[in-house]
Amino acid sequence: MVHIHAERVGIDFPIYGNTGRSLKNSILHATTGGRLATTASRTVVAALSNISLDLREGDRLGLVGGNGAGKTTLLRVLASIYEPTRGTLTTSGQIVPLFGGSLGMDLELPGFDNIILRGMILGLSRRQIMNKIDDIAAFTELEDFLHLPVRTYSAGMRVRLAFAISTSVDADILLLDEGVGAGDASFMNKAQARLLDFVERTGLLVLATHSTTLMRKICSHAIWMHRGEIKRHGPVDDVMTEYREWILEQQRLRAEKAA
Repeated sequence: MVHIHAERVGIDFPIYGNTGRSLKNSILHATTGGRLATTASRTVVAALSNISLDLREGDRLGLVGGNGAGKTTLLRVLASIYEPTRGTLTTSGQIVPLFGGSLGMDLELPGFDNIILRGMILGLSRRQIMNKIDDIAAFTELEDFLHLPVRTYSAGMRVRLAFAISTSVDADILLLDEGVGAGDASFMNKAQARLLDFVERTGLLVLATHSTTLMRKICSHAIWMHRGEIKRHGPVDDVMTEYREWILEQQRLRAEKAA
């Protein structure tokens, strides 16, 4: 059975050797977000705190929140890239993370070899990959570049390749960051159609997004994250309305302060 169960999950990033104000200020403006706790010897960034989820097949969960709210960190925890430092996390099913353009690639190997490498990381057998390799290569539109080392690719070309490979598998659980790009505008139209088909074939989706339109189109419920914690969990419209109202209130307060 496909599922994700998180019970009071937290993750801390300790920083040793400097607890000065300049370090605190730099962390507060970093994309990790979370909360700070300081001891005599270290500063700890509590990137996630008390995250509890119970997701089953058919769920389509959207994550919203400002930069540094913890959305991407949560995706990485669910993908087992980060290990929780508190709480428990259990998952069942084939997980496909669709974020980070070079994740699972060897930059010294050609594109074709990386199709095989990343495909095997995603759980495909060599025979399954070879059955899909022509379709993946055609979709990337990279042509002869697939014979060259991936280190020679632009960032957009690497994302195209990773996107084409990841969306060629059948995922039980898809972890998707809306921020992942797939190249220029003409390619994006084709990529969007492929992505929507991929989502339809996926048993369980967790999507990090800033888009109300995309959230309402794809997700069945939503979580508003703030400074590494769940601030609101419920129906998409309710969560998005409360989140937008909070944004407007913050803008009003900043305007009053600046006046």
